[in-house]
Amino acid sequence: MSMNLSSQAFHLFQKYIEEQCGIVIRDEKAYLIESRLSKFLITFGLSSFDELYCMLSQQKQTTLAEQIIDAITTNETLWFRDKTPWQALEEKLLPDYVEKIRQGVCGKIRIWSAACATGQEPYSIAMCIDNYLAEQNIKDITLDHFEIIATDISHTVLRMAKMGKYDNISMVRGMQENYRDKYFRQDGRIWLLDEKIKNSVQFRQFNLQNSFTSLGLFDVIFFRYVAIYFSEQFKEEVFRKINKSLLPKGVLILGNSEVFLDYKECYEAENYKNANLYRVRSGSCENIISR
Repeated sequence: MSMNLSSQAFHLFQKYIEEQCGIVIRDEKAYLIESRLSKFLITFGLSSFDELYCMLSQQKQTTLAEQIIDAITTNETLWFRDKTPWQALEEKLLPDYVEKIRQGVCGKIRIWSAACATGQEPYSIAMCIDNYLAEQNIKDITLDHFEIIATDISHTVLRMAKMGKYDNISMVRGMQENYRDKYFRQDGRIWLLDEKIKNSVQFRQFNLQNSFTSLGLFDVIFFRYVAIYFSEQFKEEVFRKINKSLLPKGVLILGNSEVFLDYKECYEAENYKNANLYRVRSGSCENIISR
């Protein structure tokens, strides 16, 4: 059995993956397909990646396709990633949202965590909100006033996220001790998330290639370290759809190291302690590209 990836098979999988989820596997990253998909050759007793692609293209059911996408997606995540966006949420955004709710401007604040992987980002959002309300001694507003939607293309990581269970390695990646002690309970080698926080997040399987209409409109969209895996054309499409998914004055939050150049037509940049916030302008969005 040959585990080597032929040039033909690589280009077939490269095209297939981009068509299915927008992820671009560049030529110099061919090893990713070889290393992450080789297990399927063993599972199905195949002799080459060409045979695997043939099986994939002929299969009428979507199970193998989902497994391929699961294997190829990068699920890098940690708690309170970059730190400063959470300061921006707590110190800049939440005070305004509390007042909006109190004044009856809106019933709920809607927040979307896109490409949420195993749940660290949306759960960080929920903990940040709950902790802020407690520290400010706010009694009339609760976590129930915030609707947190978390999506990912991978069924596998979503199943893990919904469980709210994390091992020691996951817990040391960005988790602050005060949050851990307040919102987790240790059971042997596993840390169990508080039920209130776990129940505050709605997880959904979602492909960013699909229409965003079904998700509704949002006050905040966390879209962090996601676009870096996409082609320029798909980035433009996604950022245009994000713009249309934000409410007036809604906020897009990117990763601290991400550079968003062509934003001025659609957003006003607000840098808060090195956090990249983009507040949507009114009107349509044209020619947006993130580089």
